[in-house]
Amino acid sequence: MRYVIGIDEAGRGALAGPVCVGAVLMPEDLDWREAYALVTRRGAPVLRDSKKLSAQQRDMLYAYIAAHGRLRHASALVEARVIDSIGIVNAAYEAAARAIADLGITPSRVEVLLDAGLRVPSRWEQRSFVRGDESIPAIALASIVAKVTRDRHMEELAGDYALYGFPAHKGYGTLAHRKEIRRHGLSDLHRATFCRSALA
Repeated sequence: MRYVIGIDEAGRGALAGPVCVGAVLMPEDLDWREAYALVTRRGAPVLRDSKKLSAQQRDMLYAYIAAHGRLRHASALVEARVIDSIGIVNAAYEAAARAIADLGITPSRVEVLLDAGLRVPSRWEQRSFVRGDESIPAIALASIVAKVTRDRHMEELAGDYALYGFPAHKGYGTLAHRKEIRRHGLSDLHRATFCRSALA
């Protein structure tokens, strides 16, 4: 059986919190339509960017991935202080390398399919795709893993950072979030390098 690994990220453009990369290992013959039928009210199931699904729909798909006997998934978070130190691109690469390593499979058995802007170490056979989460099933599933993992992480931190309203915006640069930064300053969850330009 030939396998593919889908890789996608969440949180690249946020002002606070980590970047998260999700990885999903799946056999090439897996019928992805079964998963997306869960979040399709009418017509044939279609792949959708995780950001275009509701939180409830993403949770349903994440539960499907986690429970499926033929799927394996992993995720990795790289925190704001590291993003400030090495830049968002390198931080995303680091998260991708960690996530794919956590799948526990050797490079000889798979091809890695990545959303554009990501890469994994060169020992992996890999291809990238613009808007891969809308056209490549393994990447679409990885986008679910990345988005749900990061959103839950930000919600878990909310109690310690109640001034910033993270459950509502998950660290992205909404008007409300920018106002809270101006009012309270930056926390240790904020990416200083991102906030300087966003608040200028």
